[in-house]
Amino acid sequence: MPLLKTEEIREMDPSEREEKLYELREELLHEQGVAAMGGAPESPGRIRAVKKNIARILTIMNEEENESKGGN
Repeated sequence: MPLLKTEEIREMDPSEREEKLYELREELLHEQGVAAMGGAPESPGRIRAVKKNIARILTIMNEEENESKGGN
């Protein structure tokens, strides 16, 4: 899974972001479960990439929420 670019995330509508966030969290749970069971990861950097994507989506969602509230 490649990293999502911030432009791509900003172009999504809020419902698409929520759906993508849900999918990424599910994927992270699965990957962490495989790692916890001692299984060899399919791709060693996948967990890190998923975490970064989740963080990017949450950051953009928080920025937009703060803008709508009139924050700085």
